[in-house]
Amino acid sequence: MIKGLPIPVRYSELIKKEVINTCDGCRLGYVCDLEIDSMCGRINALFIPQRRKLFAKPCFLTVKWEQIERIGADMILVKLPRERSLS
Repeated sequence: MIKGLPIPVRYSELIKKEVINTCDGCRLGYVCDLEIDSMCGRINALFIPQRRKLFAKPCFLTVKWEQIERIGADMILVKLPRERSLS
């Protein structure tokens, strides 16, 4: 089960949700990938692509499962310290 939802959610539904930081209200982007523990089948982290300069190496913001506050119908609320969130 996922926090805030009474039913399991598919990956295809999860990547359509926008991630919002509750500390400062910043929109962080959309989930692009997951880190899953293959031994127990749990999600460890969400990856959100960040803006980058032309020809720069891709950069991802990692949100650990413990930092997720709520997963709603159309967004995911996370609690990240100000220095970790990018605007």
